Amino acid sequence: MSFDRQPTLENDLISLRPLLPQDFDSLYEVAADSLIWEQHPDKERCTMSGFTSFFNESLSSKGALLIFDKESGKLIGSSRFNLLEDAPDAVEIGWTFLSRSYWGGPYNKSSKQLMISYGLRFVKEILLFVDRDNVRSQRAVEKLSVLDGIELTVDHSFQKFGDNIVYKIRKLKLT
Repeated sequence: MSFDRQPTLENDLISLRPLLPQDFDSLYEVAADSLIWEQHPDKERCTMSGFTSFFNESLSSKGALLIFDKESGKLIGSSRFNLLEDAPDAVEIGWTFLSRSYWGGPYNKSSKQLMISYGLRFVKEILLFVDRDNVRSQRAVEKLSVLDGIELTVDHSFQKFGDNIVYKIRKLKLT
């Protein structure tokens, strides 16, 4: 089985599908809110030039997914899978952002749960890199610790770049 980094995934709350070139305007509408990026190291993603770079990088990654609210059909954000040369038995989940009206609810957890469940079918570990200054994202990742069947730990041995906290997710071993 090969790992498709752009699957279509869904549950009762959300659906995820691959990012396409024609999604630029609708995703920029979500990303243009500067408060989304206030704790992020790349605060320029809310500008047209910053978002254009982000969008083009997302497309070329061949791992970007859009997140939709199933009830309304509304595009609410984006996330991405990334394969890591330094960790062949792992996949990274990152670059996630949601419209502020969807913060604090079940949407981030739901999207990550879909991506984690899918990813762990192919690899042993999921890695999430969060900037040390991005407390909001750290809290969101730490809420994932309640998901059934997984173990969430902080990995102090893995270095990617910058000043990141590295969260590692593995399947729980049944004893």
